[in-house]
Amino acid sequence: MHALGLRIGQQCRAGDLILLNGPLGAGKTVLVQGIGQALGITDVTSPTFVISRIHSAPLSLIHVDAYRLLEGGNAAAYLDDLDLDTAGENAVTVIEWGGAESARLSDERLEITIDRTEEVREVTINKIGARWQAVDL
Repeated sequence: MHALGLRIGQQCRAGDLILLNGPLGAGKTVLVQGIGQALGITDVTSPTFVISRIHSAPLSLIHVDAYRLLEGGNAAAYLDDLDLDTAGENAVTVIEWGGAESARLSDERLEITIDRTEEVREVTINKIGARWQAVDL
């Protein structure tokens, strides 16, 4: 998952949105750590309890964990409160548990689903919008 994150991170640019979905323990945060490393960020940890962390770098990383927002029942309103559409213009935004509420933030995004059964991980990457179509992942 870390190596995939590195490959993705090397392709990132300001304004990119990446949505990650998969069960607990699937490797979502490890993937974000790889993206962060590609951006020159070494201290990426899960923002589960703080919801969102901004990691400053030449190309900053906004790391959101929407799990607790989903529990609240109105994830779209809570995401609006984070002002991600404005903050993300100059950063890469990665949202763990990024469902339909998060997808509306951009017509150009990567949607990554990680399915984990036993020791096998199956990763599905959907490239949404023209920005990602030519990117080799």
